[in-house]
Amino acid sequence: DVSAVPATVDYPAPSLALTDLDGATRSLSDYQGQVVLVNMWATWCPPCREEMPALESFYQAYREQGFVIIGLNDGDAAVDVQDFVTSYGLTFPIWLDPTYLSESAFNTMNLPSSFVIDRQGRVRLQWVGMIDRAKLEKYVVPIIKE
Repeated sequence: DVSAVPATVDYPAPSLALTDLDGATRSLSDYQGQVVLVNMWATWCPPCREEMPALESFYQAYREQGFVIIGLNDGDAAVDVQDFVTSYGLTFPIWLDPTYLSESAFNTMNLPSSFVIDRQGRVRLQWVGMIDRAKLEKYVVPIIKE
């Protein structure tokens, strides 16, 4: 099992605002009251590519229960990100982070990194490394069901 186990943490979600692929400004605070999995990734990162199908299928399974994944792309050109999203069939929101604001906001340089924010706006889990569906079911579903 190469996927990482998350660390249990408890701190307020950072305020982070970036633009999505349509050029609209989005903010983490827009999702208050939902469970948010923030996934930091890049097109050139093999484990990032490998975990995308699991993230997409998990999002499809739980989106009706107030769960969202936000993919924060780390520094790739928008056209490359759009091609990636299309080729992987991703339907969750993707934000562009050309200046690496998310790395300082979440205090990580590692890709992929993922953070789960609960409905009260607190970061509860942080993953460094690839996630698989079994780990998502084990660690994220209990937070969705709270």
